[in-house]
Amino acid sequence: MNKFTLTVSSPDGNLFKDDVIKLTLRGAEGDLAVLAGHTPFITSVKSGECHIHVSDSEVKSATTEGGLLCVADNTVTFLTGRFAWL
Repeated sequence: MNKFTLTVSSPDGNLFKDDVIKLTLRGAEGDLAVLAGHTPFITSVKSGECHIHVSDSEVKSATTEGGLLCVADNTVTFLTGRFAWL
């Protein structure tokens, strides 16, 4: 399966950076999923759970207080004030 680079950053620095298969979280307009080759966009993110699919068998989950998501050129950056692994 194709992967993209995901970076999760907070005011404390980078909290996660790796190539992943999928990212799911709650965007401004509802739940969304990002896959490799996704159309570029920017959206605000609401508080809730975030699921990072590192591989077909490994999913890392966290809670977030929201933030900003930027998708462009097979790279995704999630800026957030709080990100806590579950």
